Amino acid sequence: MTGRNLTVVTAGLSQPSSTRLLGDRLAAATERALTDHGVEASVDLIELRDYARDVTNHLLTGFPSEPLRAAIASTVQADGLIVVSPIFSASYSGLFKSYFDVLDEDSLAGMPVLIAATGGTERHSLALDHALRPLFSHLRALVVPTGVYAASSDWGGGGDGAGALDRRIARAAGELAAQVARNRPTGPLDKFDDVVPFEQLLVAD
Repeated sequence: MTGRNLTVVTAGLSQPSSTRLLGDRLAAATERALTDHGVEASVDLIELRDYARDVTNHLLTGFPSEPLRAAIASTVQADGLIVVSPIFSASYSGLFKSYFDVLDEDSLAGMPVLIAATGGTERHSLALDHALRPLFSHLRALVVPTGVYAASSDWGGGGDGAGALDRRIARAAGELAAQVARNRPTGPLDKFDDVVPFEQLLVAD
């Protein structure tokens, strides 16, 4: 099997966190889907609550701490990214946005990304398409068609809500796995990769 690296970024604030739980389930489903493509995945989890002070300091000083630097490297060098935010005031959390604000502008270009969110009621599910999807489209990531939103009613009980969530997770994970299996180069795109060497410019046609 070939190998790929998945990074899961979650912005839940509590412990235990439904946001973290959704990230774990999406990662496990993506791992299973990648196996169907003959790809073995390793998963790195980043819980942003552990980096809140580091992110704030980076915004103020422009310099990341060593732990934050490692988290950023895991994010931008992944072959695929799963991002999960709780929904506050009809949008992603401030911590979630601040983390992606400290990344270099082109660092997620071409990155397959699965967007997901958690919230109290189903009415906040539109935040996937009016908040998270535009953010990662602006960063020129390849956002998979299916976003996953989990309301409080989707957890536990084994009823229709839980079954519908399982189906959304499986569909989104399959879409991400298909993108990741297409051999995206690891790491951020380098704007100098396609520069023609000076010696070639001197050669006459």
